[in-house]
Amino acid sequence: MRFLTNNIGWKLLSLVIAFGVWLNIASEPELSTMLSVPVQFKNYPADLEISSNNIVDAIHVEAHGASGQLRDLARTPIAAVLDFSSVTIPGERTFTLSTREVSLPRGIDLVRTIPAQLRFTFEHRAVRPVKVRIQFSGDLPPGLAIDSFSVNPAELRVAGPESRVSAVPEAVSDPFDLTQVKEDTSQSLAVYMPEPQVRFLDKARVTVSIHLKNTH
Repeated sequence: MRFLTNNIGWKLLSLVIAFGVWLNIASEPELSTMLSVPVQFKNYPADLEISSNNIVDAIHVEAHGASGQLRDLARTPIAAVLDFSSVTIPGERTFTLSTREVSLPRGIDLVRTIPAQLRFTFEHRAVRPVKVRIQFSGDLPPGLAIDSFSVNPAELRVAGPESRVSAVPEAVSDPFDLTQVKEDTSQSLAVYMPEPQVRFLDKARVTVSIHLKNTH
């Protein structure tokens, strides 16, 4: 009995405040809203890669709840988290989005997601070296021509889905500008990979050294 009556004033005040908060929420209108949330992955398989042509990186979520809670929803970090632990071999996999993948704050209901499902194609990850094709731009002064040139490194390692990696013939350098060149020289050039699903494992730069000859 003493426990119930001890600090009875503070306890009553807390009860009144809690009731007021509940009454305020209960009296708010029920609304729905649409918001965009990112798609995230967990338990990504170590030896596989997504090779789908169109990879969805965000979805739309329709949520329903009290207007005050929906206003706060915009400041709450929310994501659609897909669990890839069941993906162990190459092939197509479909993931249906539900409250397990999209967790909303208590009191807010998930009405639907757009799209309702996400489908991915998985392939084995491949790694191989590719040659770098050097591009030149501009003209040398009259009487000079390129006798030879070297590239360091001549190849760069790339990684990605097996079919994409095998289809890449080469990487391409930014242009080597010959406009102001009057003697043997070197330039550091960035290297571009035209296949977006293939990435460099090495630094995407090469040093190109040219040796000139006199044509007169």
